[in-house]
Amino acid sequence: MTGGEVAGILVAVFWAILVSFLAVVLVRLAQTLRATTELVAKVTEQAVPLLADASATVRSAQTQLDRVDAIATDVQEVTSNASALSTTVASTFGGPLVKVAAFGYGVRRAMSRKSDDKPAAPSRGSVIVGRTVPGARRRNRKG
Repeated sequence: MTGGEVAGILVAVFWAILVSFLAVVLVRLAQTLRATTELVAKVTEQAVPLLADASATVRSAQTQLDRVDAIATDVQEVTSNASALSTTVASTFGGPLVKVAAFGYGVRRAMSRKSDDKPAAPSRGSVIVGRTVPGARRRNRKG
């Protein structure tokens, strides 16, 4: 065998090994692509119903939020009406009720004085409008 023949055989063996290596790589790549395709198909089969359920849930939540918004608006309106009614009642009956209560208190006090025939002594610590503090309790402001 000559050197050229040996070199040719080596080149042929090299190409045979290279082609065999590339064939193995291509077979593995094909298997990987096939497995990836199956995985994507399974994920798609499961994702589509999940997305449909999620969409239905979001629609239901939106409906409930609309209802809550309507209820909140109604509550705000009722609160406003109650506030207006309270203001009206207070302005209409507040003054006269205070006057009636003061009159009733005066009548009771007058009746209790009439039955005792002597003025009622004020309780210690109470303030009576129109009376002055006794002299012993006054401070001497002269320095």
